Amino acid sequence: MAILLASLNGFSQRYLAELDSSLFIKDTVRPFLKRFENLRFTGYIQPQFQVAESKGAKSFEGGDFSQFSLNRFMLRRARIKLDYFITDAKNKWARALFSFQVDATERGVNVRDMFVRLYDSKVHLFSLTTGLFARPFGYEVNLSSAFRETPERGRMSQILMPTERDLGAMISFEPQDRNQKLGFLKIDAGLFNGQGLSGTTEFDSHKDFISRIAIKPVKIKRWELSSGLSFLLGGWRQATKYVYKVKEDAGGTSVFEVDSSVSNIGKISPRHYYGADIQIKLNHAWGATEWRAEYWMGKQSGTSVSSSNPGTLPLVPVYRRDFNGGFFYFLQNIANAKHQLLLKYDWYDPNTKVKENEIGSGGTNFSATDVSYSTIGIGYAHYYSDHIKFVLYYEIVKNKATALSGYTTDLKDNILTCRMQFRF
Repeated sequence: MAILLASLNGFSQRYLAELDSSLFIKDTVRPFLKRFENLRFTGYIQPQFQVAESKGAKSFEGGDFSQFSLNRFMLRRARIKLDYFITDAKNKWARALFSFQVDATERGVNVRDMFVRLYDSKVHLFSLTTGLFARPFGYEVNLSSAFRETPERGRMSQILMPTERDLGAMISFEPQDRNQKLGFLKIDAGLFNGQGLSGTTEFDSHKDFISRIAIKPVKIKRWELSSGLSFLLGGWRQATKYVYKVKEDAGGTSVFEVDSSVSNIGKISPRHYYGADIQIKLNHAWGATEWRAEYWMGKQSGTSVSSSNPGTLPLVPVYRRDFNGGFFYFLQNIANAKHQLLLKYDWYDPNTKVKENEIGSGGTNFSATDVSYSTIGIGYAHYYSDHIKFVLYYEIVKNKATALSGYTTDLKDNILTCRMQFRF
């Protein structure tokens, strides 16, 4: 028995002791880690339970409810992101970034990001991004769903910027050294297909130009201030000669009047957006108080049944509308940074040239697409840890009363959301 134990002991020593631990780390583990040292995985999952005010409620809180349902469990988002980051030999300056993100839920698996960003190696001020990535417009659109306090973006964001991303190329001015005189400034300008992820391919040769000038958070004692201006100049090709524009008739009533000139075919229906936003944050001993405000206005081309940015070329008459909308946030920590009160107000008026009583009136050609909405959100967030967050949020949705059947009073479409988020 002693001889057997001795032989086993000798065997184990031979195959372990002969590999010097420092040599193993140097020659085996370190090369392995070095190959992947620039690789980073992040992700988050958002399971939630929702209750609607009525069965089949139309909602921008994760999509419409089914016809006979007023509550549901759903996996709102489940995303994994891979970033591969390359720096120079001294690890001081960024050289390149590859990013890939997928979203996998009960509704399917979809790519959310797939792009490469190249940084200039001379003055370290510029970068070029190309692929599938977020449009550089607005603050709320570009705030990640993993860090946004409220469950969803506002109605206007979802209608005019569905899925937030698009295929294109963008040049950015953003000093890598924040201590430079212009280290607080970021300027993006790019060309995009226009349809985003709502379509599978570019359906015309017209591109959207999108630009944003942003001031990164500037600290002044306990205060932090940031802001931005956004601009989008785009549109899509008209496949029909029928173009509806808002005019006033002889009696002063706004109506959708049709222009049926053959020359309309092939022209570009405009999508022109103008946006401004500001964020103010006050840090104190028990957390922070934050105010955010954002306003959009412009022209949007759509159809009689939708003012959303189309994913495929509409083959039906075109309806041109002037719109405006905004988002207001008030975020307040309670007792400490783990508890937060959420208050939000947003509105979207898809057709600013029409009055409520004109929608549904005979001969005006207005539809449910022209109805204005406002939303009040009240919620509470508990940051259990750096990885786990719980959110309880109630959304009160108000539509303007019109003369249109089904929209003469406020719809019963308020939504309660209970969400848990795990992020790594």
